[in-house]
Amino acid sequence: MEPTPHRWIRAARHRDRRRLLADGLDAPVLADLDAHRWLRGPYTAVGALLRGLVPTVLAERPDLVAAHEIELLSVAPELRELVPATRETLTSLAVPEERTRFYPRARTLRLAHGLVEFLDAWLRHLDDGPRCLLVENLHEADPTDREFFAVLLRRADPTRLRLRLATTAAPVEEPPGPAAAPLGPALRRYAAPVDGDRTGPLADLPRPTGAETTGVAASNAETSVEPAGMKAAGTEAAREYVRGDCVDDDPTVLAAYRTLPAAVRADLHDARADELLATGERSWRLGAVTLHRERGGAPATAGVQALRDALEYCVNLGFYHATLEYGARGRALVDWSAQMEHWWAFTTKMTTSLMALGRPIEALALYDEARAHTDSAMVHMQAAYATGMIYTRHLETGERDHRQARAWCNAAIAYARLAPDRQQSAAHLVFNRNGLALVAMHEGKLDEALDLVTRGLAELDEALGAGQHHLHRSVLRHNRSQLLAALGRREEALAELDAVIEVDPNHVEYHLDRGGLLRRLGRDEEALASYDQAIRLSPPFPEVHYNRADVLLELGAVQAALAGFDRVLDLEPEHLDARINRAGLRQALDDTEGAWADVRAGLDLAPGNAYLLCVRGQLELEHDLAQARRTLSAALAVDPTLAAAWAARGAAAYQEGDLAAAVADLSHALALDDDPAVRFNRGLALADAGRHAEADADFQACAAADPDLAAEVREHRARLLPA
Repeated sequence: MEPTPHRWIRAARHRDRRRLLADGLDAPVLADLDAHRWLRGPYTAVGALLRGLVPTVLAERPDLVAAHEIELLSVAPELRELVPATRETLTSLAVPEERTRFYPRARTLRLAHGLVEFLDAWLRHLDDGPRCLLVENLHEADPTDREFFAVLLRRADPTRLRLRLATTAAPVEEPPGPAAAPLGPALRRYAAPVDGDRTGPLADLPRPTGAETTGVAASNAETSVEPAGMKAAGTEAAREYVRGDCVDDDPTVLAAYRTLPAAVRADLHDARADELLATGERSWRLGAVTLHRERGGAPATAGVQALRDALEYCVNLGFYHATLEYGARGRALVDWSAQMEHWWAFTTKMTTSLMALGRPIEALALYDEARAHTDSAMVHMQAAYATGMIYTRHLETGERDHRQARAWCNAAIAYARLAPDRQQSAAHLVFNRNGLALVAMHEGKLDEALDLVTRGLAELDEALGAGQHHLHRSVLRHNRSQLLAALGRREEALAELDAVIEVDPNHVEYHLDRGGLLRRLGRDEEALASYDQAIRLSPPFPEVHYNRADVLLELGAVQAALAGFDRVLDLEPEHLDARINRAGLRQALDDTEGAWADVRAGLDLAPGNAYLLCVRGQLELEHDLAQARRTLSAALAVDPTLAAAWAARGAAAYQEGDLAAAVADLSHALALDDDPAVRFNRGLALADAGRHAEADADFQACAAADPDLAAEVREHRARLLPA
C-alpha cells in the first residue's frame, strides 16, 4: 500500500482509543466526533460534523450549501432551520398513509458521495493546509456512517484531509447482505493501522433490548458491602454513564451502573430522555431517546412509541439497517396479541427494509409469521402483495416464480375488496393491481400489464378526490410510460413521462428515464438536457453520468465523454462499462499508459471480458504482434461478433506478412461493421496479395464513404496498383 496520512486506531478501550486519536496530531482538527449509533442513530458522526460546519459554510459559500441541500437535510434534520428545502418530491412529501414508494438502497451511497464532495469543496475553499478529522467508536456506528467513511477514505484528498478513525481491536464486522462500500476493506486499504492494547477484555455493554428494567442488578447491590465514599463515587459514575447515553465501555462504570436499583436506573433514563427531547433536535430521537425510553419506567408504552417514531422516520429516509434494528427492538417489547397495530408496523417496516437490502428470504419468513399470528384482512392483504413482489422481483433471477407472484397478487386483490370504506377499497385495489401488472410485465404480457395500469388510473380518478394519492398516481403514470416504451410506442411513452414530470419535477429517476427514451428516439441533444437536469436534482450517482458520457461519445464530443467516464469511475471504480469505454478512448487518443491502467483494472474485475481483451490486443500491436494476435483471438473466442477485434487481429496479421489471414479477418470485421478505415486496411492487404481489382474496389469505396481519407487513398492506389 502506498504511504497514507490516514490512521486506523485499534484498541479495546475507549480511553486508549481517545489517547491514540489525539497522539501526534500534525494538522488542525476539523472536528472530533463520536460515531456510536446509540447517540443519534443513522449519521451520528456525519450529522455532528455538518451541524458544526454548515453555519460557517452558509455564511461564506451559500452556493455550496444550496448545491448539496438534499444531502445536508437528509443527514442532519436540524439544519432545516437554516437550509431551505427546494427540491422536495411527491415521495418526500407523501403522508404515511399514501406512501407507496420507498427510496432505493443506493440512496445512502449517493448521499455519501455528495457529502464527500461538499466537504472537499469546503476544504478547497479554505485552502489553508490539511485538517484532521477524528472519529471514535466507528465499530458501533450505524451503516450510514460506516458507508460515508468508507467512501471518504477512498476519495478524500490527503493534502487537505487526514482521517483518524478509531475502532475496537476486534475485527470490524459488516452488516448482513451486500454492501456497496464496506468499511473494513476501506480501512485495510486506505489507512495505516495504529494498535493500542489488544489484551484487555471487551466491555460487556448492555444492549438496548428493553430488558434492562428488571430488578436483578438491584438485588445484588443490596447485599454488597463497600465504603460509603466508594459507593458515592460509583453512583456518580453510573449517573454519568446515563448522561453520556451509555456509550462508555469502562468496566468499572458499567459495574456501578448495574448496581443501581432498577427504579433509580429507570428514573435516570427517563430524565435523560426528557432532557434530550427538550432540545428539539430531531436526531436525538433516532438514537439516545429510544435507548432511554426502553430502559425507562415504561418500556412497553413510551419505549415502544419512541422506537416506532424512529422506525417510521428511518424507513421513509431509506435508512434501512436502522429500521431493522428499531423493528427488532420494538417487536421484543410488544405483545402481538394485545398490540397488533404496533407489532405489524415494526414487522412490515422490517420486511420493507429487508427487501431493499437484498435479503428477501428473511422477509418471507416474517410474512409467514404475520399470517400465522392474525386474521386481519389488512395484514393479510399487505403481506400477500409484498410476497408477490418478492417472488417476481426481489429473489435471485433463477429463483423467481411469476406464477406464485400472480397468485399472491390475486389474493391481495381479493382482500382489498373486503375494505369497508369504498375509497379505501378502491385505492387498495388499484395498488394491488399495479403489482399484478408488474408480474404480467415480467411474464412478457405487456398488453395485459398496460391494461391493468390504465384501468387503475381511471378507477382512481373515479373513486378518489383530485387531492388524494398524488404519489401513487404518478407511479402509475410512470409505469404506463415504461410499458408504452416497451411496446415500441415511444412518442406516447414520452408524453406520459412528461406529464409525470410536470407534477413531480424533482424526482430524478424520471429525468433519467426521459433521457434514455429520447436517445431511443434519436434526440440526443434533448437527452443530454434530461441527464443534466437529473444531475442537478440529485446527489451524485454513476448511472446518469455514464449515460450522459455515452451520448457525448455518440455525438463525437470525445474529451467531454472522457471526462464523463472519469466522473463515473471516481464514483464507482468497479463500473465495468465505464472502464471499458475509457480504456478504448484512451487508446484511441494515444494515452497508452492510461489505457493500460484501465485494461488491467478492468480485467481484474472481469478476466474474460472481450472488450477489454480487444483493447489489450490493440495496445500490444505496438510491441508484440504475436501476443496481440493471441489476445485478440481470446477476445473473439468470447465474442465472435466483436468487429474491432477482427479488425485489430487483421492488422496484426498484415504487419506479420500473413496476408491471407489479414484479408480473412478484415473481411469478418467488415461483415459486422462496414468501417471505411477497415476497408482501407483490407485494400492494402489485397493489393499486397496481388488482388488488384478487389483492392481498387475497396479503395474507391473507402474514399466515397470518408472524404477525409480520399487523399491517402489516391496516394496508395498510385503506389500499389498497376496503372
